[in-house]
Amino acid sequence: MRLSLIFFTQRGGALARKLAGDLECQGHACDLSGPARFAAEAGAQPYESLEGWTADRFSSRDGLIFVSACGIAVRAVAPHVRDKLTDPAVVSVDEAGRFAVPLLSGHVGGANDLARTVAALTGGTAVISTATDVNNRFAVDQWAARQGMAFDCRALAKEISAAVLAGEPIGMASDYPMTSPLPKGVTAGPAELGFYVTSRTGQPDPFPKTLRIWPKALHLGIGCRRGTPPERVEEAVARVLEERHLARGAVRDVSSIDLKQDEEALRVLSEKNGWPLVFYAAEELREVEGEFTPSPFVASVTGVDNVCERAAVKRSGGRLIVPKSAWNGVTVAVAEDVFQLS
Repeated sequence: MRLSLIFFTQRGGALARKLAGDLECQGHACDLSGPARFAAEAGAQPYESLEGWTADRFSSRDGLIFVSACGIAVRAVAPHVRDKLTDPAVVSVDEAGRFAVPLLSGHVGGANDLARTVAALTGGTAVISTATDVNNRFAVDQWAARQGMAFDCRALAKEISAAVLAGEPIGMASDYPMTSPLPKGVTAGPAELGFYVTSRTGQPDPFPKTLRIWPKALHLGIGCRRGTPPERVEEAVARVLEERHLARGAVRDVSSIDLKQDEEALRVLSEKNGWPLVFYAAEELREVEGEFTPSPFVASVTGVDNVCERAAVKRSGGRLIVPKSAWNGVTVAVAEDVFQLS
């Protein structure tokens, strides 16, 4: 996770500095801020105002950690709270490290897990209050978030959580194999309410009430003429996804050849949809194994016989499920991960 930590006292700075170091050892990317008079000692950046610090980081970080009283954190983030599906995880930990409290986005944003991590590092206690956690029950939104998946209907997600708490059976269907036993209260058999893990949009719902969960398993490979308008690339992608009954929510990223690094249309597509943009050299694409649709013209321009198919397969490490589809100067291919649930 991309985490920002902030503290307000000398003692808080010492804890925040240790936390940032420990979290980075676990693979998180951390930045640390504090008052100017304590910043240098803690190896932190001084902040000009709490309001400005929060506004800057609320939309650009996966999680915020306040080494402070809960009230300070609550007042800081309150003006920015919008949606549980997009708000970052917010955790408050006291400067003695005794209690780590998830304040926002406990499940989808990962604040509950982040609080547990912080508590484990400080030797304190994570104060978790969400009903499914308190009752040690399966939470579909948290389960999906932990595996980088998204869902299509928050109302149904809430209904599933309520049913789990009431002891009612919840159905599960998946196009992908699961490596661990089904969670308690979840069945692969018939049920009135359930969830379906799929990257496809064309199949019928397996349950009368079905929450669709999209795994980030699809990778787009794209080629285009120099200076192609952004709307043309967006339309080409939309056409492929619609015609092949693939969920936009299941797309993980976009890739192409490094000759296209300055192509505005690809940058706009990436930023608009929140899809990371990855580029490969011609030599890397030539080394991808498989059968691809060759183009002598593309080879003469780029040094490789096919860009979109090879880029998609290179990025996914899986199989090509949509070969090159050309429309109005844009080529799109789709590859799928070897995806497993846990």
